[in-house]
Amino acid sequence: MKNTFGQNVTITLFGESHGAAVGAVLDGIAAGLPADETFIAQRLTLRRPQLASDTARKEKDDFRILSGVKDGFTTGAPLTVIVPNEDIRSGDYEQIRNLPRPSHADYAARIKYGGYEDYRGGGHFSGRVTAALVAAGAILLQALENKGVIIGSHILSCGNVSDERYSLDPTSEIKNTKGKPFPVLNDNKQEEMLAEIAEAAKNNDSIGGTVETAICGLPAGLGEPWFDSIESMLSHAVFSLGGVKGIEFGAGFSLPRMRGSEANDEFYVGEDKKILTRTNNSGGINGGISNGMPIVFTCAVKPTASVAKPQHTVNLCTEENAELTLKGRHDPAIVRRICPVIESAAAIVLCDFISARYGTNALADKNFRF
Repeated sequence: MKNTFGQNVTITLFGESHGAAVGAVLDGIAAGLPADETFIAQRLTLRRPQLASDTARKEKDDFRILSGVKDGFTTGAPLTVIVPNEDIRSGDYEQIRNLPRPSHADYAARIKYGGYEDYRGGGHFSGRVTAALVAAGAILLQALENKGVIIGSHILSCGNVSDERYSLDPTSEIKNTKGKPFPVLNDNKQEEMLAEIAEAAKNNDSIGGTVETAICGLPAGLGEPWFDSIESMLSHAVFSLGGVKGIEFGAGFSLPRMRGSEANDEFYVGEDKKILTRTNNSGGINGGISNGMPIVFTCAVKPTASVAKPQHTVNLCTEENAELTLKGRHDPAIVRRICPVIESAAAIVLCDFISARYGTNALADKNFRF
């Protein structure tokens, strides 16, 4: 089981949904980065259930930093953070231990780990583990912001309701949605989306959506061609999140319907002699390398797999067909809660690239500017 991502800056995730805690180890980060526990708590709040449309499982997320931080700053040693699990009801899963839930990892995990996997609440495959990713990612997000790089996400669509897309320079839009429990650009869309979620929940079902993410302030020249391109590494990180089933950069899947002259992003010289493009159909990336424009990508988030409707499955003990009706506490939609998780995953990728190009200490160096 491999749980480590990154080359220069790495993160290792551990823990299970119904275990004592979930956690993360950040390694390769510079000494002297702020480890603001208030900011970490704010980021965890954005991921935590807090609306009527979220799961009834309520966790305090009272995280603890066990190593790598002294007097509020990173020491350069591996940073370990844990988020205890407290609101656990493992009995909900005992009766379905041998009934794999459709579109969950239950069956695949049983085959791979021979029945030794922790099946309670999805175990290590659970979205609960993303709490640790958000806690660790908060430190990297703050380090990036201190260098003028900001990452933001909003719910682009939920069911049949769509929000507006980011503008060519989404800096102000990211700042305006920062801290919103339900991040949309057009506030009028929130109630419509919540109504879609409520309708799905009323019918013992779930609903999916899309999340648009933008990265502003990143310099040109980050990334590598071919296998370590910014697209490939961001995709690698984001596809590690169980709810994400698709990704596009810039205009993405709309590009095949364009002519080349329409799809191409023409260059021009802007203020302070900065090279910019008049459109951003490529999502801020050319040849796998950042071109100085905002990096923009959209993720397709599937409907939550846990639904209370009766579903067909198999009994792994009797090898017979069976029917499954799930109990327990589940989100009718995760498109809201996954936004800070995607941002944390992106922050890890960017810090890894920055460390490779500018050195390990770049983000902590007060004199360093992109």
